[in-house]
Amino acid sequence: MKDKLHALFHRTAQRHDEEPTSAPEVASLSPCPSTVDFVQKSTEQAQQQVLAPHDCLTVAFQNRTTSCNVYAYVTGLALTNNFAPMFILADGKTVYFPPNPCKILSPVTKDVAIPLGPPGNTVQVTIPKMAGGRFWFAVNGRLTFFMNPGPAIVEPSVTNPSDPSHDVDWCFSEFTYNDYQLFANVSYVDFVGAHGVSLSLTNSNGQTQTVPGMIPHGFATLADGLKAQALRDGQAWDKLIQHVNGRPLRILSPNNLLVSQPEVWGDYWQPYVDQVWARFKREDFIVNTQAEAGNLCGRVEYDELAFPEAGRFCRPSASDIFSCSTGPFRTGSNPARNAVIPRLAAAFNRTTLLLNPAQFPNGHSPDQYYLNPITNYYSKLIHRVQEDGRGYAFPYDDVTPEGGVDQAGCVNDCNPKLLVVGVIGT
Repeated sequence: MKDKLHALFHRTAQRHDEEPTSAPEVASLSPCPSTVDFVQKSTEQAQQQVLAPHDCLTVAFQNRTTSCNVYAYVTGLALTNNFAPMFILADGKTVYFPPNPCKILSPVTKDVAIPLGPPGNTVQVTIPKMAGGRFWFAVNGRLTFFMNPGPAIVEPSVTNPSDPSHDVDWCFSEFTYNDYQLFANVSYVDFVGAHGVSLSLTNSNGQTQTVPGMIPHGFATLADGLKAQALRDGQAWDKLIQHVNGRPLRILSPNNLLVSQPEVWGDYWQPYVDQVWARFKREDFIVNTQAEAGNLCGRVEYDELAFPEAGRFCRPSASDIFSCSTGPFRTGSNPARNAVIPRLAAAFNRTTLLLNPAQFPNGHSPDQYYLNPITNYYSKLIHRVQEDGRGYAFPYDDVTPEGGVDQAGCVNDCNPKLLVVGVIGT
């Protein structure tokens, strides 16, 4: 379930810097039984629907910044309407299904910006069952969404300078809400904004889970940490800081920096990869897939990490490790391989592969992550500036040892009653 949610979070829409597709790609999660009767009375009525109370979840958006100019947006794929891309309109309760446009980058014509009011204000919003959902927040500006044929939502981009939202201070969190549970997390996989997000989920029994988000001045502390690391090792950590009009606006992930500078990381990971390959040429590499495949045992043979059930893995490059999706980490049709990939990618980013025991992800705890001089400092420093140490800092940061502590900043419950999402000043 966790790996399916990961796929839904990161493959449900297009960014402004991506080529258009015929339809948004989604993971193979079967639609839940319909709870809303989408009656096609007219084209306009089909595009806009107000939810009945039993069909939705209450979400409270809190303006915890110092700005009076904060807007929220809700996007996702409707589980009760054939995965149709959808927004919540500015009234916070009306579901809007944009029509299928004839051309790419067609404007969203309805007002989908939900005003949050002055600092300290709370606005209640209702959402239906949806997959691949996002709560977006823009501070001192508004976001611009487009539609591509399919239809598919074109999301704002932090890597395309021509995107109208590029210079806006914005952040988001991710969620999926279906018949089985609400699952949400604080996401830094793409970037860290100057403002952040906090989560608090209360279930029908009154029990509450929280993800407090960044510490005060966490954004500045993160930027300073990356600058200091760049001075220490001469790598491009300071180049992750994206400036607009002379001020730092956001911090890109190492993977997103590759969009504009494909060679920026060079052979950064090679010495670590060499040590890992040398170790597992002489001893077993054990992966607990936390799935049907169980524990798998591999060894380096002919310069590839080989598992009888999961196939062979070539040496990963820097871009492979930071993206977690290319080279040896590209998923396919082999379930055992697909279960090994998240755990192997997480072990590389957390640099736990040279620790004992040689079992992954089990056998290691968060205080052992990122100790190698060659590591993912973006992720390491993000966790350091979170109040509880939790935040989704790379694509498989949700990999957790059996009985271990979640590192991805997740809340989930099968009987959710109220989700409070705060946009916080840093």
